[in-house]
Amino acid sequence: MSVLSRVASAVRRIGSCILGSLAALALAVVMTSCSEEKATQPTYVVAMEATFPPYEFYKGGEIVGIDVDILQEIARRKGVEFKLEDMAFDSIITAVQTGKVDLVVSGLTVTPDRKRMVDFTRPYSGARQVIIAPKGAPAYSKDDLARIRVGVQHGSSGDVYVTENICEPERFTNGALAVSAMNAGKLDAVVLDNAPAENHVAGSPELTIQPTALVEEEYAMAVRKGNTQLLNMLNAALNELEADGTLRAIIDRHMRENKPENAQVATTALGRLVDNFKTDFIKNDRWKYLAEGFLVTVEIAAAAALVGIALGFLIAVIRSTADLTGRLKVADFFCRLYLTVVRGTPVVVQLLIIYFVIFGAVDINKVLVAIVAFGLNSGAYVAEIIRSGIMSVDRGQIEAGRSLGLGYGTTMRSVVLPQALKNVLPALGNEFIVLLKETSICGYIALQDLTKGGDIIRSQTYDAFLPLVAVALIYLTMVVLLSHLLKKFELRLKKNER
Repeated sequence: MSVLSRVASAVRRIGSCILGSLAALALAVVMTSCSEEKATQPTYVVAMEATFPPYEFYKGGEIVGIDVDILQEIARRKGVEFKLEDMAFDSIITAVQTGKVDLVVSGLTVTPDRKRMVDFTRPYSGARQVIIAPKGAPAYSKDDLARIRVGVQHGSSGDVYVTENICEPERFTNGALAVSAMNAGKLDAVVLDNAPAENHVAGSPELTIQPTALVEEEYAMAVRKGNTQLLNMLNAALNELEADGTLRAIIDRHMRENKPENAQVATTALGRLVDNFKTDFIKNDRWKYLAEGFLVTVEIAAAAALVGIALGFLIAVIRSTADLTGRLKVADFFCRLYLTVVRGTPVVVQLLIIYFVIFGAVDINKVLVAIVAFGLNSGAYVAEIIRSGIMSVDRGQIEAGRSLGLGYGTTMRSVVLPQALKNVLPALGNEFIVLLKETSICGYIALQDLTKGGDIIRSQTYDAFLPLVAVALIYLTMVVLLSHLLKKFELRLKKNER
């Protein structure tokens, strides 16, 4: 499927929602008796950060693990369905608070701060915060950790414990990235939950888990405050699973089966590179994570660029008209306000506000959310770029057009804008390149873009070098191709001047 067709399909989905609603209404009228016989199966959206083996991780393109199997067993027994959403760990609590998801099942430890924000089920598994360190390192005490470089997963209970009791740690988006940083010599130790820590150490023979745990914890599921119906259903199911031994059997089976094999290290640098390449991309078709992420990145960037161009042209004309003629003062005020807000706040904050706040109560496709967010952000910069091009055109040309009987709109469209576009084309090209790279933050709203694809591979192979290089090379290739197309377009415009 081409990029344009994928973008078009996103638009068609909006129309299909309206048509689908009408069709559903007609079907309900015709088949009332059937609907009474067959009850609708409730579906709950679950947030998790799927780089946390063995509780949740990717295998064969699907999310699997202890938490997933527990949810499947609850679904079977209670007649419900669960839809999994993979998103950044530091967004999952916000997601359930704002109603974007119904519950969080992500190896989530119970803490007093989290209890104030969400309601927890009964615990279903225990955990310990342990210290991962290179082999040969001394046994670190809490006082020792305060004097060395310590890494944690941002937003985790390990992050909270180290920050409040030991020192200010270095925070990473997931545990795999923190362990990779330690392998590269950037950290002296990593504090992580014991189950994923054992997986990381099994995949990195140069690491070890120190014998003394920092703190004992418990995992539980979290729901929105006041959602007692869902909370009671989950508690009842967990009690049943524990009573008949199913819960213990699921945990034991994954602890036994999902540990990576001890890594066999090649004797030469080239051999290690070849082995890592096979593990990172060939084994289990992991290259598909990058391919699928690439399509999502291109789809969002292309559609957002079109939104940004349309919005930017409109705002640039309004602001230029206000500057040149004194008209459209009210519209100019709102345009200035929009530019101030968008250019004064980070794009990641805008993305989260649009997803969790503006569309908080709306079940909308996340690709469309990303297109809106990046389109609005890009439109502000495109507007100022085009406005600078308009203002660079000599005013005498506007006056000449008016003296020939052309209206202001015709003069702007036929005389000013073509020249302005030629003047600002390099700057517009830079804006589109920035937009392409900005899409790398889509993982915050559970979109699997190109960068997220690299994160998934790293979480499975514990190798940072090749996945990061692959992601960088793909972005570089896209930027070079875009720059080449813009250069050809610029040369074509210059030919028309001869």
